[in-house]
Amino acid sequence: MLVVVTPSDLAHLRRARDLMDREYAKPLDVPAMARAALMSPSHFARQFRAAYGETPYGYLMTRRIERAKALLRLGDLSVTEVCMAVGCTSLGSFSARFTELVGETPSAYRARVHDSLAAVPGCHLKGLTRPSRFREATRPSST
Repeated sequence: MLVVVTPSDLAHLRRARDLMDREYAKPLDVPAMARAALMSPSHFARQFRAAYGETPYGYLMTRRIERAKALLRLGDLSVTEVCMAVGCTSLGSFSARFTELVGETPSAYRARVHDSLAAVPGCHLKGLTRPSRFREATRPSST
């Protein structure tokens, strides 16, 4: 089924996306995001996925993991404290999603040296460290 996102719907969806970017650490569910977009929850979920290529919850978790990576690089907080600081309530779910998106556990990421990122301007760092569900395809080895 082809879902068409109108310019008007896109403007409403941006309001919900901005809410997620701004309030990622607060408890947000699809009905709350849909209210920000002035849509029903089911219509919002369909339109959001059509416009941005992922579910609203997936987008929110990507924002949370992105912020968690920044907090873990600082090294001031434990993994549990980072989990709670970014709005996750389950350490297990947080660790599983972090590992899925980043490719290593939060503890391993925190323990790794991040000095190479120190010289990168913040505007570029955000793009370099943004977690992604879309992995580059690996080439089969020629044997």
